[in-house]
Amino acid sequence: MADDRIYEFALPDLGEGVMEGEVVKWLVSAGQEVKADEPLVQVMTDKATVEIPSSRRARVVSIDAKEGDVVPVGTRLLTLELAPGESRPVDSHAAAGPAAQPARPATLPLASLPPPAAPGPRPDVDGVPARRAAGVAAAVVTPLEAGPVRSVREVLATPATRALARELGVDLTQVPGTGPGGRVTREDVERHSRGVVPAAPAAPREAPLAPAGLEERIPLRGLRRRIAERMVQSAFTSPHVTHVDEVDMTALAALRRKAKPLAESRGLRLSYLPFIMKALVAALREFERFNAHFDAASNELVVKRYFNLGVATATEQGLLVPVVKNVESRTIWQIAGEIDRLAQLTRQGKATMDDLTGSTFSITNYGSVGGLWGTPIINQPEVAILGTGKTQQRPVVRDGEIVVREMMYLALSFDHRVVDGADAARFINALIRYLESPELLLLEM
Repeated sequence: MADDRIYEFALPDLGEGVMEGEVVKWLVSAGQEVKADEPLVQVMTDKATVEIPSSRRARVVSIDAKEGDVVPVGTRLLTLELAPGESRPVDSHAAAGPAAQPARPATLPLASLPPPAAPGPRPDVDGVPARRAAGVAAAVVTPLEAGPVRSVREVLATPATRALARELGVDLTQVPGTGPGGRVTREDVERHSRGVVPAAPAAPREAPLAPAGLEERIPLRGLRRRIAERMVQSAFTSPHVTHVDEVDMTALAALRRKAKPLAESRGLRLSYLPFIMKALVAALREFERFNAHFDAASNELVVKRYFNLGVATATEQGLLVPVVKNVESRTIWQIAGEIDRLAQLTRQGKATMDDLTGSTFSITNYGSVGGLWGTPIINQPEVAILGTGKTQQRPVVRDGEIVVREMMYLALSFDHRVVDGADAARFINALIRYLESPELLLLEM
């Protein structure tokens, strides 16, 4: 029978604790014939953007989830009709066939942002329906209302929100969601943990009329949405304090000018960044609490005695942080080459999960686009992040005389739960010492 060839293609279990994904881009359309292993859809999780292929030759009957939808595992994505001679998959989860492959050309693990906390017990696994109508939010049930019991999986919430709920001991099924489509937000969890009942949402105010064409609404989707969520998470997780100082880069600028021809002969572009990274390793050895992760679940500071430095990199999709591993054992040339390699892969969307994870401390160089200084947001669960401004000639006083020097601002944002302001000042002073006297770095090599 024709009906035997119709089945619902659901979001498969992508492993590693992934409970939901965002539909980023459809690669097929209704009525299209697809081959076995042909990619159907790009889905973004907290860990990566993946392409989910079809395991059978089939025809697309309907697309059942919209781009931008965040759907739990087991939600129907599309309906397929098997081609003649193709056997029916065992169940809707098997419809995805082989394990989802990294998206081509864009594999976008969010290394600029922290991995979710380890999943706790999952009593919700048993009894969850294998399929649920796409785009239909789970019912929101407040303590004052009667309604169906929701499983944790059916609650719409990001992995970061689920991790916070586990940390605070909050049962997500009891939290009224105030986000789009009834999604439970971080603020909902925090309010619930304090026993605060959210006020009923006010009726939306009518937007002021504007001439046609003068306003545009751009939905935050894909990586941009994940970045927004992670930035909010970091801002509300760590009490941020930013310490700003300036460094005289004159001696280092002279060294860089001498070294640039040699770098070019090796096919390398020599910026200040490799020198700054070497100086950071020296300073982090003196102040090791900055080269650490804060484990909020165990209330422990995990000090790292290896130095993997993340470098914030702008891409067309948003900001990602590729990681230069083991900076302490690399030469300036090797660091410069690795920075270029990672930057190219990241901007081309070809960086691997390994390229984008494992940082112990991060750097953001807004000076490369003309910024003087800023207040960077910490790359969770790290303890601090360094922002570097542009180097420019400025008049300064040296030995009672006004002279022109190459000056740069440094901005260190740090987690005040585990580091104090005096520690930050001493750490930056140590970094300045190495940058202003780069010959001292020879003692660290």
